[in-house]
Amino acid sequence: MSILILDFGSQYTQVIARRVREFQVYSQILPFNTPAADIAKMRPHGLILSGGSSSRIDPAVLTLGLPLMEHTDHCQETLKNFVFKTCCCQANWTPASFIEKTCEKIRQRVGSDHVVLGLSGGVDSSITAALLHKAIGSQLTCVFVNHGLLRANEPETVQEIYGKHFNINLKYVDASERFLSKLVGVTDPEQKRKIIGGEFIRVFESAVRELTTGDQNFKYLAQGTIYPDVIESISISGKPNAVIKSHHNVGGLPPDLKFELIEPLRELFKDEVRLVGEQLGLPREVVHRQPFPGPGLGVRVIGEITAERLEILRAADAIVVEEMKAADWYYKVWQSFAILLPVRSVGIKGDERTYDNAIALRIVESRDAMTADWVRLPYELLAKISSRIINEVKGVNRVCLDISSKPPSTIEWE
Repeated sequence: MSILILDFGSQYTQVIARRVREFQVYSQILPFNTPAADIAKMRPHGLILSGGSSSRIDPAVLTLGLPLMEHTDHCQETLKNFVFKTCCCQANWTPASFIEKTCEKIRQRVGSDHVVLGLSGGVDSSITAALLHKAIGSQLTCVFVNHGLLRANEPETVQEIYGKHFNINLKYVDASERFLSKLVGVTDPEQKRKIIGGEFIRVFESAVRELTTGDQNFKYLAQGTIYPDVIESISISGKPNAVIKSHHNVGGLPPDLKFELIEPLRELFKDEVRLVGEQLGLPREVVHRQPFPGPGLGVRVIGEITAERLEILRAADAIVVEEMKAADWYYKVWQSFAILLPVRSVGIKGDERTYDNAIALRIVESRDAMTADWVRLPYELLAKISSRIINEVKGVNRVCLDISSKPPSTIEWE
């Protein structure tokens, strides 16, 4: 059972989709000009027109005989009545049902072939790995690429957790020098993302060739793409200028990709992904780990990426994580991280004048990353984080706090 939402560019489109899913009914957003034939194939129980006139849709849609609601009224009770009373939907879209149906789809599609997954250690790729492992077991191999843009101790942690504890086939590839050489002199954030995404696939292809044997040929590439990635990378309303930013796993893949893609979480919001992880039995430290962008610290070093600037950010970010956990705030917020700004300012350390870097703190609360607000942390905690960064991280003499919300700002700076 499902409800389709035809998007005419309304700012409430994602809100409507979330509300329907909160009723445990599956909803999906489609462009307003989706052909009636495509809608009929999906066999929805009802249609919601979000933010526009029905005169702009394919006229044949109105002949499908489906219940239709326009958005003009965002009242939860009105929406609930439409979903259950008018469309006669049942509340049966749960994490357990999603896992069962998705595993079956994966088995049917993959058959006896093998799947390779890019494991970053983040929530999305980890839960994707667990879901695929449940569906096809040893037919899954995870490749962990160290692109040199990871957080402190990340390579060791990922290998320890997934290779040893989860017993998943895991290959580790250190390609940090290769990635950094490709990023020399690059400052544009979109170019960074596309270079990292494209190079990531090239490293994958090389790793897969090494893994390929007579009885193990990888046909599929699995990715932890989730719905906000898709929404921000692709203009659902059909307006090219409405794209917010390309995500490396949506807009940055090369056209000559040699794998077929499997993206089992593609239609889930972040909190839904976490619920699936809990249902799969993954530990809290994995399921509720804060999101980390696929391009890693590459989009948190504003401006040119160098080994030196990465080390500065890595050290500052580690302090943020340590202090947030020590103060019991880490799992209470959506994200808390450091950004290295392309700004230097005058300061004093000891009796000497300094001309060093500035770090920005980005600490936000959110539910699904579609909207976010900055967290009002205790001043004492902010003071401790700032003091430690300035005193312990060589090359930093100033810490700033980002107090902007999404929208109009995004959570990440690039």
